[in-house]
Amino acid sequence: MTSAIRHVTIDCRDPYTLAGFWSQVLDLPLHEDDKPGDESALIEGAGLLFVAVPEAKTVKNRVHLDIQPQDRTRDEEVDRILALGATLFDDRRNPDGTGWAVLADPNTHNYRF
Repeated sequence: MTSAIRHVTIDCRDPYTLAGFWSQVLDLPLHEDDKPGDESALIEGAGLLFVAVPEAKTVKNRVHLDIQPQDRTRDEEVDRILALGATLFDDRRNPDGTGWAVLADPNTHNYRF
């Protein structure tokens, strides 16, 4: 028998808030039992589990999410996610449409387009 990935777990200070941000980015719901103050929060259909930890992030992330817009341009999606509370960390977009943008979510987990 083999193993399967059940969740990608992300340590953070406020699981519900961070999961709520990613729920909006991905347009997927949080698990119906999740509520503010819980020790964990799960995004249904994405396998992303956010878990409360007491310590702050101290080193570079070794995992990031590469996401791709499905119904708009890359630049429109960057603008939408910035409006949700992300910050532009590194802009590597080129005028010809190639390249990507590195964004930091509210918990400073980087992801790119």
